[in-house]
Amino acid sequence: MKHMTDTTVMALRDITRRFGDHEVLRRINLEVEDGSFTSLLGPSGCGKSTTLRIMAGLDQPTSGRILLRGRDVAELTASERNVAMVFQSYALYPHLTVAQNIELPLAMRHMTRWERLPMASRLFGSAHRKRDDNARRVREVAEMLGIGELLARKPAQLSGGQKQRVALGRALVRDPVMFLLDEPLSNLDAKLRVQMREELTELHRQTGKPFVYVTHDQAEAMSMSSKVVVMMDGVLAQIGTPRDLYERPATSRVAGFVGTHPINLVDVPLSRGAFGAPLGAFRPVGAALPEKAVLGIRPEHLKPDPAGALGARLDRVEYLGAEVLLHLHLEDGTPIRAFAAGDYRPPAPGNLLALGFEAHRAHLFDATSGDRLETSLERCAA
Repeated sequence: MKHMTDTTVMALRDITRRFGDHEVLRRINLEVEDGSFTSLLGPSGCGKSTTLRIMAGLDQPTSGRILLRGRDVAELTASERNVAMVFQSYALYPHLTVAQNIELPLAMRHMTRWERLPMASRLFGSAHRKRDDNARRVREVAEMLGIGELLARKPAQLSGGQKQRVALGRALVRDPVMFLLDEPLSNLDAKLRVQMREELTELHRQTGKPFVYVTHDQAEAMSMSSKVVVMMDGVLAQIGTPRDLYERPATSRVAGFVGTHPINLVDVPLSRGAFGAPLGAFRPVGAALPEKAVLGIRPEHLKPDPAGALGARLDRVEYLGAEVLLHLHLEDGTPIRAFAAGDYRPPAPGNLLALGFEAHRAHLFDATSGDRLETSLERCAA
């Protein structure tokens, strides 16, 4: 078994989760390091939210171990683990003020049932002192999040972004071991999501605590994370830095999921270890090729070039200002996309274009397994 390092806050060991006959998670092994920002990225239904709920103690694995600072916490509740969960729906109490919503975890943890009664502060000196301490902590957190002036409002009086900050405040106020966030920005509009991404990144820097962030939006995962965990069909498809995933995807499925624009995947015919069209101008270097291969080339790395090795027919053009997105198809009908500078003047649809790319930008995958091939491309001499 892999040993935990001194910086590991939480570790999942061979976590499996079944609902009846359906296996949602299959032997998940994952470590969350102190101070890290880890994103669980994947399509809907891949098991990322179930993984987060198991981390939080809101769900139990069918088998496997959950270690928190080396201690097995599988039987402990979320409050006993002292991990904070931020939900997609905010989960604010509508009848409580912002201050009361934020204070709630402190009251539940540090005050007895009697001390939490509305008149308790007048009857018990301990309740009065704890209320004052809680109020001070609430103000500190509210000021950090820029919502100090909203403490007297009710959730119905808040915008979506303000509600999200209140939910973050409620998680932050208890000084948790780690933060678990389940698609917290999905209910916000595009502009506010970008702003809240910046605020979450800054909050992570200020607290120094590990964040685990569930999202299906790869732009969120790539822009905020120190480590990205790509999940597909209940397994971990790849773990790495955003740069690792972008530059060296482990499989064609990972390559197709990571990146602002979907990667072009092109079947490559092989004959006696050599490429046929459309890669006839290149030769393989390195490991031997399988019987069938797939070329992956990102649209941003494929550009119009009179000397380019790929020929494709133009279908339509999207003008994006600084760039032009070209939609084309190869001779066999495979659709591909390429980029050009914003001042590029494309020919009319139906015309044949030569497209070029740098050989080191190409990814090769086994067409059967989808696994990355340690084979690179080299341009043949003219």
